[in-house]
Amino acid sequence: MVTSRWTAASAQSAASMRRRGPVLERAILDAALDQLSTVGWNGLTMEGVAASAQTGKAAVYRRWPSKEDLVVDALQSGLPKMDSAPDLGNVREDLLELCRQMRTAMYSRPGFALRSVLHECDTFTAERFHAVIIEGVVEPSVELIKEVVRRGIERGEVRSDASDAAVFDVIPAMMMYRSKVCGSEWEEADLVTLIDQVMVPLLRRHVD
Repeated sequence: MVTSRWTAASAQSAASMRRRGPVLERAILDAALDQLSTVGWNGLTMEGVAASAQTGKAAVYRRWPSKEDLVVDALQSGLPKMDSAPDLGNVREDLLELCRQMRTAMYSRPGFALRSVLHECDTFTAERFHAVIIEGVVEPSVELIKEVVRRGIERGEVRSDASDAAVFDVIPAMMMYRSKVCGSEWEEADLVTLIDQVMVPLLRRHVD
């Protein structure tokens, strides 16, 4: 009787043969996020990602010529989508729910990985990833805040001149500052304080 032996290389080759196109790409992107979560930016290697995805290093390099290219795509593909504003009937509840969604994005696996990357990278490399959080979290959040404020103005809850860029930046700026600079978590009570002590007074319609 002849016993077939499967080496690690042959098993990896068989796994790679079974997965192609988008399926293989998704496995590689997931592996990159896993690596960022465990070994960080400095410990992540293309070889490690390939091994985690059970594919060959060449398959990774064919799609992403550098570690930076791979990580940018992994982060962009994994960040939770923020594409609809809450509509709970009043500005306070809408903004509070929106803050919860932003917190979910910031503390998701891709969000955590992104913040780790920003802390570990040199200034030049970090600038490239900075755009990911601006385009993936901050800008979508600002657009949804605009929608919530606009609805509040239409309902008469919010002063008519509150539709201002500085007003829209308050929530993402506060959340990013406290998270990145201060290293503090955003508990539910912190979100409530942000809305009740900062945003509601800022937006409140003045009654003569």
